Amino acid sequence: MNCSFFSLTRILIALLVFYCSRNVLAQNLTETALPTLNVNGARDDGAGFLSPSKSMTGDELQNKLSNTLRATLANELGVSATGYGAGSSRPVIRGLEGARVQILQNGLSVGDVSSISADHAVANPMQNTHQIEILRGASALLYGSASSGGLVNVINDRILTSMPDKLSGAMNASYETATQGKTGNIELDAPAGPLALHLDTTVSNSNNYRIPGYAEQGGPNANWEINPGNPVNVPYIGKLPFSFSNQNSLGLGASYLHRDGYTGISLERMNHNYGIPTAEGGFIQQSQNRYDLAHQINDPFSGFSSFKLGAANTNYIHTEFNNGGLASTQWNNVATEVRMELTHHEWLGSKGILGAQVTGATLSATDLVTNGYAIVPQTKSNSTTLFVAEEGKYGLLKTSLGARYSYTGQNPNSSTQFPSSASQGFTPNSYSPPALQSRQYQLMSYSAGGLMEIVRGYGMGLTYTVSQRAPSAQELYSYGPHDSTATFDVGNSSLGIETSHNVEVNIQKTLGLVRGKVNLYRNQFTNYIYGFYTGSYSQVNENFSVVQASQANASIRGAEAEMSYNWNQSGIGARLFGDVSQGSFNAGGNLPLQPAPRLGSELAYQRNGWLTSATYIYSYQQNRLANWEIGPTPSYNLLNAAISYTERINKVNWTAYMNLKNLLNEEIRYATSPMAVRLYAPQPGRSVMVGIRASF
Repeated sequence: MNCSFFSLTRILIALLVFYCSRNVLAQNLTETALPTLNVNGARDDGAGFLSPSKSMTGDELQNKLSNTLRATLANELGVSATGYGAGSSRPVIRGLEGARVQILQNGLSVGDVSSISADHAVANPMQNTHQIEILRGASALLYGSASSGGLVNVINDRILTSMPDKLSGAMNASYETATQGKTGNIELDAPAGPLALHLDTTVSNSNNYRIPGYAEQGGPNANWEINPGNPVNVPYIGKLPFSFSNQNSLGLGASYLHRDGYTGISLERMNHNYGIPTAEGGFIQQSQNRYDLAHQINDPFSGFSSFKLGAANTNYIHTEFNNGGLASTQWNNVATEVRMELTHHEWLGSKGILGAQVTGATLSATDLVTNGYAIVPQTKSNSTTLFVAEEGKYGLLKTSLGARYSYTGQNPNSSTQFPSSASQGFTPNSYSPPALQSRQYQLMSYSAGGLMEIVRGYGMGLTYTVSQRAPSAQELYSYGPHDSTATFDVGNSSLGIETSHNVEVNIQKTLGLVRGKVNLYRNQFTNYIYGFYTGSYSQVNENFSVVQASQANASIRGAEAEMSYNWNQSGIGARLFGDVSQGSFNAGGNLPLQPAPRLGSELAYQRNGWLTSATYIYSYQQNRLANWEIGPTPSYNLLNAAISYTERINKVNWTAYMNLKNLLNEEIRYATSPMAVRLYAPQPGRSVMVGIRASF
């Protein structure tokens, strides 16, 4: 089933018209009991910046929490995902992924290499997460300018900011049938004199998962030819090889709490071994050590309410293995980040944050057979940044302003010896390695937005954001075969700054039993960076298609809407939602890896400790593909259900739960995944997860 952008937009807007017609009834029922209009805030400290965003915490987070960030955010508006088996999956926001969607841990970069390639897992254990934020507009500029799609901040509260009264904590254990997956985690907080101590640990192991039908899209004789002259047949059925995921982590934290603030440190060790279910298969062994420092002083001096200092050092490493267990490539990333924030009191009706940030990282990829470089030479990157974000309230109008200036540099190892283009067997055209020249960029990003409360409980907002992004080391300097995408990547050291101009209109209703919102946006890019399939291939490297980093003007336009009835409250609740985005080059043709339009509904009932829910999502066929993509990506129906019961026994809250996933056993493939995995690796089939949680 096909659905054009405009027809689905009309459907989404119709949802708003429907619930607006119920305004009088809804307000009469709940006007005195519900809070006043409040745009979704991105921060939990009261800053509340305007941009349409999502903050997931408490019971809502626990009910949705999964082993990957993508699965946790699966039903959020505008959020889709890549899918490389159970181990690696990264959020795609409004048709944008990779470096355009930054992922943070406690407000600082996660420090991994997941933005470089979709087969690199996010190095952020999920089971002990306390809050997840999706930021856009002015709030996103507090943390990064490259996030034209959005920014995801995962908060685990390892550094406690308040003293626990006594030993407290939580634990969870679960089992899932499709993967034979077993997960267990525990978290403890305790007072120790002036110190607040924290411990968390997680173990999660899952086998190759069961799939409905064949692994290969179209059956065992499809023989997809994603590279010229090299058709590939994958006859797997039943279980998907190299779709396993085994992970463990340990986190420790200690905070010194005093009257004027706190000072804390934390450390994390994470290990992750997961499969890459491409046609050839393989697996990755990933590990990371992370050290964090956080310091806050309240009322440091006149006119300012707080001063915050945050720092993180990460040492990330992963090794890639082929399907025979032979180690082929090792990636390392050592990164350090320091940021300072000053929150000021109201000035001329506006409150906000001023700050500075410094980052530095060294990225390297080593061919373990030759002991030389692999794909990208060792590159040192650095960035120095100043930022400001302000929010004001002037009668019925709320405003947000943000700006961020960054000076960034990429400095490759100029002594790297690239192989000659003649040795790669290019045909019909040859491609030389990129020049190993250092590049510096000055980036200026800014955002302005406003929300007008039209009548009580209704608001209309407008946000304009300009976001600039410097090319990554991979885009500038890569030269070599990339197995997980079955491509030969060629960087372009002449790439310029990518600039996005995003205009967004949103309408919200935040009072009454019936609530909802509609977001309409257009994101216009100048010098959009993408991988261009040249039509050439490398005979020496399994006929891998030559993909060169290129730039062109492009745009993405989209719509999101949801309507809810008594959602997350006692009794019966319901939710309807949908999103669509369409990306295209200004010169003609579609952007690659764009998500399919979706419509969904949820029903829930909660009372006396019981919570039951059912979710249905219809994802349309994606036939708006780039001219080098094979398709279309088939439509699918996803039906999930859940039931849980919570009871307090001897000061412990016990919750038993059961989640039923993909009840229709549908073949699900994401249009946002590269062809090398999308055509050969569907998502898991029907599955049941049972588990028990306890908090005390």
